Amino acid sequence: MPTIAVNRDELFKRLGRTYTEEEFNDLCFEFGIELDEVTTEKQFKAKELGINQTTIMDQEEEIIYRIEIPANRYDLLCLEGLARALNIFLERSTIPKYKLSEPSSNHQNELIVLPNTQKIRPFVVGAVLRGVNFTKLSYNSFIDLQDKLHQNICRKRTLVAIGTHDLDTIQWPFYYDAREPESIEFIPLKQTRKI
Repeated sequence: MPTIAVNRDELFKRLGRTYTEEEFNDLCFEFGIELDEVTTEKQFKAKELGINQTTIMDQEEEIIYRIEIPANRYDLLCLEGLARALNIFLERSTIPKYKLSEPSSNHQNELIVLPNTQKIRPFVVGAVLRGVNFTKLSYNSFIDLQDKLHQNICRKRTLVAIGTHDLDTIQWPFYYDAREPESIEFIPLKQTRKI
């Protein structure tokens, strides 16, 4: 089963209350997930990098919960999704309803798929999400979720590749094209340098 690492205090804030470790462990059991490990940010980074935690100076001592989730619950792969699901389970909130709007017919918001993509990726989907404002924490969580999706359901990008762009920094129309990897340049989200 996949394991996610979430900041305990941020999770509790989103759940609207503080839990003891035993209470949270019970909640996880009732919901069908498992609290696998309780660690600190420093210990987690050291373990991830395979080094002694005393060499990591810039990490705070925030408590991190490592939680095992079912392999078919991609919505639980991030702090936001886990908190939403637990709040719905606890009947503190309802299932969200998302509104799908048709794009305007003036061809301003157009995604043009070039024919040479057929052999590599025959399908493409585009969406514009409005009203999204990232904090440092939510941005890192979003990128982590995107990476987990790439590694799991997207089969290391062999089936699906997700591209995310800040609509305020780019212009329509968008072109979906297949090119040699060395000819591709872009500026990653929230970055300033081309890669």
